[in-house]
Amino acid sequence: MSRDITQTDYKFGPGQALVGAQMLFVAFGALVLVPLLTGLDPSVALFTAGVGTLIFQIVTRGKVPVFLASSFAFIAPIIYGVQTWGIPSTLGGLAAAGLFYVVISFAIRIWGSDWLHRYLPPVVVGPVIMVIGLALAPVAINMATGLAGDTQIMPKSYALILAAVSLGTTMLIAIRGRGMVKVVPIIFGVIAGYLAALVLGAITGESLVSFQSFQDAAWFAVPGFVAPEFNMAAILFILPVAIAPAIEHFGDVMAISSVTKKDYLKEPGIQNTMLGDGLATVFAGLVGGPPNTTYSEVTGAVTLTRAFNPAVMTWAAIFAIGLAFVGKVSGALGTIPMPVMGGIMILMFGMVTVVGLTVLARIGADALTNSRNMVIVSTVLVIGIGGLSIPFGGGFTLAGIGLAGVAGVILNLILPKEAEHIEA
Repeated sequence: MSRDITQTDYKFGPGQALVGAQMLFVAFGALVLVPLLTGLDPSVALFTAGVGTLIFQIVTRGKVPVFLASSFAFIAPIIYGVQTWGIPSTLGGLAAAGLFYVVISFAIRIWGSDWLHRYLPPVVVGPVIMVIGLALAPVAINMATGLAGDTQIMPKSYALILAAVSLGTTMLIAIRGRGMVKVVPIIFGVIAGYLAALVLGAITGESLVSFQSFQDAAWFAVPGFVAPEFNMAAILFILPVAIAPAIEHFGDVMAISSVTKKDYLKEPGIQNTMLGDGLATVFAGLVGGPPNTTYSEVTGAVTLTRAFNPAVMTWAAIFAIGLAFVGKVSGALGTIPMPVMGGIMILMFGMVTVVGLTVLARIGADALTNSRNMVIVSTVLVIGIGGLSIPFGGGFTLAGIGLAGVAGVILNLILPKEAEHIEA
């Protein structure tokens, strides 16, 4: 009798190892993008993704076939935090964001989840997610044009060619790809851009790819773990950013529920999936990794392969932890030319914005023309994209995405409902 890979009950064995490796392959491109963009260690990100997934499985009693890894929502605040307070203080803020999820999970346990939708409706969450994507646009453009800070690391014309190849390939695979190929467009985009850099370098005589980081890396190396520092200014800056991913968590759980035909909102319960996500993010912040979130790419792969057994994700986690100690992996990632990543980021950050638009669309076209909703959405967008900052003393400043999130929540609470008609 053949092995049944559609089994949704947890059954761990060597038979799931190959499918588990495939799931990690699907997640790998997006997983390592966040540390590469923010200055964190990709090996630590692999380690925390693996351990975070195992933590999630323990909390949810091995019932949900999801893989946790680097969250795109935190890219902008991590970049700002590292530049302003340094990596340790930023990690303290990320660990606090994980604790925020834990608090939400217990609040859901006590009061249910209706309050979350009441205080954080789509009209607030949608534009905040849009701000996360749009605020990153300058980062993507700078990378695509070969600009690192004020330094042009390669001729702009060459950089644009590499960015165009990686972007175009990613687009084509995402649109025209079939089967498993369709769920790994980032990896194909990186490969195409990398090959273009080698070919263009050979034609022009320019050194567009440096292999120094790969040559210097050892085969076995302990990831560069970093201990956090708890800086109140960094914590209060990052905490509001956690609002959008917390709401997005509901959508991720509902997506995998629809794939497996099981209601994970009830069993193991959204309070436990949120707790697992939160504890995984706390762990990541404590050792130097980016916050964790469930990956839609992996959900797509689960849909294609029908690999519903959650033990598959245990194997993916084990492989991620193992790869974290292969120094050559991090070294190889360090050789990828920046414009190649920039081209992909143009698409990725835009897609984050589209997710926000999708959330906002849930309130309906008529509701969006409601004056109250228009006021909230427009204010959140301009505050977030414009980068407004408000100092509160003691070295604490609320700015950008965090300030936009707080403004959206407050406006939703205090603004009166729009009158249905005006008396003459």
